[in-house]
Amino acid sequence: MPALSPTDFLTPGDNLTVEGIPPLPKSLAETLRRYTEFRAAGFADWHPIRREMLIRTRFADTFQVHHVAFPGGDRRQVTFFADAVGAASYEPNTGEYFVFSKDTGGNEFSQNYRYDLADGAITLLTDGSSKNSHGLWSNAGSRRVYTSTRRTGKDVDFYTLDPMHPESDALLAEMEGGGWYGLDWSPDDARILVMEYVSINESYLWLLDAHNGNKTILTPKGGPKVSYKGAKFAPDGASFVVVTDSGGEFDRLMRLDPATLALTPLTAGLGWGVEDFDVSPDGGTVAFTTNEDGVSVLRLLDLPTGEMTRPAGLPLGVLGSLSWHASGEVLAFGLVSARSPSDVYSLTLATGQIDRWTRSETGGLVTETFSEPELVRWPSFDGRSISGFLYRPAPKFTGKRPVMIVIHGGPEAQARPSFLGQSNYYLNELGAALILPNIRGSSGYGKSFLDLDNGFLREDSYKDIGALLDWIASQPDLDAERILVSGGSYGGHMTLACAYLYSDRIAASVDIVGMSSLVTFLENTESYRRDLRRAEYGDERDPEMRAFLERIAPLNHAGEIRKPLFVIQGKNDPRVPAGEALQMVATLRGNAIPVWFLMADDEGHGFAKKKNIEFQFFATVQFVKTFLGLS
Repeated sequence: MPALSPTDFLTPGDNLTVEGIPPLPKSLAETLRRYTEFRAAGFADWHPIRREMLIRTRFADTFQVHHVAFPGGDRRQVTFFADAVGAASYEPNTGEYFVFSKDTGGNEFSQNYRYDLADGAITLLTDGSSKNSHGLWSNAGSRRVYTSTRRTGKDVDFYTLDPMHPESDALLAEMEGGGWYGLDWSPDDARILVMEYVSINESYLWLLDAHNGNKTILTPKGGPKVSYKGAKFAPDGASFVVVTDSGGEFDRLMRLDPATLALTPLTAGLGWGVEDFDVSPDGGTVAFTTNEDGVSVLRLLDLPTGEMTRPAGLPLGVLGSLSWHASGEVLAFGLVSARSPSDVYSLTLATGQIDRWTRSETGGLVTETFSEPELVRWPSFDGRSISGFLYRPAPKFTGKRPVMIVIHGGPEAQARPSFLGQSNYYLNELGAALILPNIRGSSGYGKSFLDLDNGFLREDSYKDIGALLDWIASQPDLDAERILVSGGSYGGHMTLACAYLYSDRIAASVDIVGMSSLVTFLENTESYRRDLRRAEYGDERDPEMRAFLERIAPLNHAGEIRKPLFVIQGKNDPRVPAGEALQMVATLRGNAIPVWFLMADDEGHGFAKKKNIEFQFFATVQFVKTFLGLS
């Protein structure tokens, strides 16, 4: 076979830092190409009058706003930017314009813009430099409330403006801390319901006077910690529909009486946690989803009678973005499953008809043959049962199969039975098995389970992966000698911890935007989110906690990492700053192991641009093939 020439290899973009990664042959890219062409679509907003919607999907390099006129209709692209567009919402009276959010290079310092449909003009609505939330429309449609860090860079304050008159932008209420979110306007637009988020297990509801910003706490502090995952005004404006774990392990849908603070359960007896919900415009129906062992179940609650129904005909998967049309006749939602990328659907209330608005492309691959996840469980060091989803490789592969453990971020996220995208290549073409664990600290299993990894308990979550390694060794069809650990964000931190703790039991690891030291992470993550993270990881300013975090930091155990490591990072990451990756790579250079490093100058907390995602995928496949002995 003739030697390859330089033109036979991929040329990394000038925006990429590539160290330790061998030249990647173009033939590899061609082999993988179809697995890079998956698309996905997410619901953005209903048109206020017509049964049409805005969605987010990618035709070129990044997710942009598209218009869809009817189920299955063309996705007409409306915005065209180098960076992805986030949320978008119509003006709620005539729909003559919409407001959208966009950051730059993944820095998450989003700005809000007005897009005029008549002429395509775009107007900046925020200050151009601070971090701003997308915001909420008032019922009259003449004002929006949003949060911004512009005053101190650390505190998140509330602002209001009329998007047709950007000069009306004004500070409504100064707040302290970075965990403030707008939830809903009262029916008369006189008050705004907001949340103060402290941690996933502790939050509080407040009311802001929409005219002078005076704030009143609804759910007093000082008692047992309670979490509110969402809240809306009831149609009478005198009570609230909330999702809370008050009085139980799981989140339930309840009615809150502000005068007495009494909570009346609306979904008693379900036994599963409520996730997303939306109240119909007439206040008669609440659509909500429950998380049942990772699978979403959609239900409709008739508020006057308390009767619950479960719509038929929905594919098994994970649902989100529930949103009623202004008419109250139809509900939009997103749905993703193991065999289908995220797409947008609707449910017509009167008939129960399910319509699919988008059908995202899958690179010409027949996804009906993709592996379906299997729920598996294993005992951890303390006897606690830990679960995860096992995706087995294609049936054509026989014998003991190598395993890729993929750990979710958060740390309060949850591995769900959703679409694996590019990772289906490992199952279908390389014959590797994938396991997505839900270690302690994951959501979906009750608030006590969420607390099991906080502060000084951090190492217990590492041990859950050690127990998973034991379980893999007991399975006749899995190869305990060929295990790779991977993860992003907190999953990247877990990956680095496993890289030193279980170096003798794994073959390699891939860290994506992970924290190499929780001390330096807490000191350098953006100031508006620092206290929010301390509630989970511990306060590094406390000497005892600092000593503990230093003791378990993967950075301080780099000498114990004896297997190949691939580190991937976005230079503009505001959550896990690039220094976390750079210090880890610099320290590991002294080890006699392969260290691959990839950093993108135009990305943040994970890669969002298709060209960067593709190069990351090509390099990761080469890493997996090389160090798991696959071809």
